[in-house]
Amino acid sequence: MQIPVLYKKIIEEGFEGQYYAYIPTLGLTTQGIGIDGAKAAALDLVRLWIDDQAESDKLIRQNSEVLFSNLEV
Repeated sequence: MQIPVLYKKIIEEGFEGQYYAYIPTLGLTTQGIGIDGAKAAALDLVRLWIDDQAESDKLIRQNSEVLFSNLEV
């Protein structure tokens, strides 16, 4: 199963070097140190989410298309 993840550097005091990992198809967000740390945290979170869905007999949503773009303002 392929799940898209969007990474964003956290620009706040005390969070130096950390990134958010947002999983839009599941509505989940986590964070980690560097892209690799955020990716590992996202993978752990998705695995926990899938386990939770399976235990409660909920259907796992199929991925929808995710598009990303920038707006010039």
